Amino acid sequence: MATDFISIPLIDISPLVEKWDDPNPTRDERVAEVVQQLDKACREAGFFYVKGHGIPDSVLKEIRSISRQFFDLPYEEKLKIKLSPATGYRGYQRVGENITKGVPDMHEAIDCYKEVEPGMYGGLGEVMEGCNKWPSDPPRFKNLMEDYVSRCTDLSRKILRGIALALGGPLDMFEGKIAGDPFWVFRIIGYPSVSHPSSKQMPDAKNDIGCGAHTDYGLLTLVNQDDDITALQVRNIDGDWILAEPVPGTFVCNIGDMLKILTNGLYESTVHRVINKSAKFRVCVAYFYETNFDAVVQPVEICVQRSGGAKKFDEAVYGKHLVSKVVNNFVV
Repeated sequence: MATDFISIPLIDISPLVEKWDDPNPTRDERVAEVVQQLDKACREAGFFYVKGHGIPDSVLKEIRSISRQFFDLPYEEKLKIKLSPATGYRGYQRVGENITKGVPDMHEAIDCYKEVEPGMYGGLGEVMEGCNKWPSDPPRFKNLMEDYVSRCTDLSRKILRGIALALGGPLDMFEGKIAGDPFWVFRIIGYPSVSHPSSKQMPDAKNDIGCGAHTDYGLLTLVNQDDDITALQVRNIDGDWILAEPVPGTFVCNIGDMLKILTNGLYESTVHRVINKSAKFRVCVAYFYETNFDAVVQPVEICVQRSGGAKKFDEAVYGKHLVSKVVNNFVV
């Protein structure tokens, strides 16, 4: 469980970003300090802001801006890239089609995944086979998003290497068979205010929850959220919801279920939710860095020893875990 944290820490990871190719970066005192901060944040909250990450603020803003342009399109235009099982669950979903624990969520989105060719993972990957569905309007949408995904993949690998050091392991502890060929999930999300016209598309608007309480599936999540709307909330051990207020130029980063298993519970995949109480339509672009799709995930030995010597979790196959979530996440 998360602790009784009352705020989300902010970490300047620039020393780690600059030094990540060094085979022994902890020789740098600045890197060692970042590693200590990562360890503390992952143990206590499972959430932290990162600045100094190397992705220009202008890029973060452009990604949100072009996402907003898409959501502003007429509903019929957005349906041209409609999500369905036939698309590998890729594409656009209207307000209320995403389900969290049986309750429709007050958001619309484009869902994307690392593309899976037929037969790539045998029967395990069959549900996820397909190519991403990108709109032709706005122009440059596909190119911008694919470049952004590449940047986020690179950044996530650097952060995960810092986390490996924080756990006392080698720099590449989570690579190879675990995440040497990382899968990724990418969600471009629009959260209407309760009074927003988009909310009328929802078939059964019983709540104002943009996204219900949940944990993420994989290793790390990078959240690029609007600078002027506070909607993301993180639950501490006392059950209090701590606001993840926007900090311009940063990502909100959080731990997923697979990293919790790998660390034998030393690090927490903390419950969070989204409620947009603003009068404004909120845009959030979330990138999820995962293990290899076919990775068999189990506690790594160094974490087992550091947490008392007994494995607290059974092994899990990431792709099976993802598919079990995806096929139950939508009303389509």
